[in-house]
Amino acid sequence: MSITENKQLVRRFIEAIVNTGDVSAMAEYVSDDCVETDGKVRIVSGVGGMRQHVLGVRATYPDLHLTIERQIAEGEWVVTQITARGTHRGEWLGIAPTGLPVVITGVNVDRVVGGRIVEHGGAANMLDALLEIGAVRPVTDR
Repeated sequence: MSITENKQLVRRFIEAIVNTGDVSAMAEYVSDDCVETDGKVRIVSGVGGMRQHVLGVRATYPDLHLTIERQIAEGEWVVTQITARGTHRGEWLGIAPTGLPVVITGVNVDRVVGGRIVEHGGAANMLDALLEIGAVRPVTDR
C-alpha cells in the first residue's frame, strides 16, 4: 500500500471504530497478530485485544471522539496527532466517574502492512485529563 493509503486506513479506523465504538469491523483494519506497544512493552493483542482496548476506553468515556489534527507517514509508519474529547463516566485508574469533560491530546503511532494495522502505540497527555477531573491538583503554596 502507498503512504496515502496507509494514512487513509488509520483515519478510517479512528472514524469507523474508535469514534463510534462499533468494533464489529475491527478485522478490516487490524491484523490477527497486531502488537500493542507501551514504551518497551510489546503485547500481541490481535483483533480481540484491540476490540477490548477500544471498548475499555469507551466504557470510561462513552462519548469519546477523536479529532485528527494531522498525520505524517513514512513507509509503513503512520503518526497521527489527535485531540480526544469525552466525558468521564466510567472508572479510570481506580478513579470513580466524575461526569466531567476531558480533553486529551496525543499521538498514535501505527505500522500498516498488507492493508492492516500490525502495530499500535503512542503517547497521550494524561496529566491534563487528571487535572480536569480533579484527580490531581497543582501545588500552589510554594
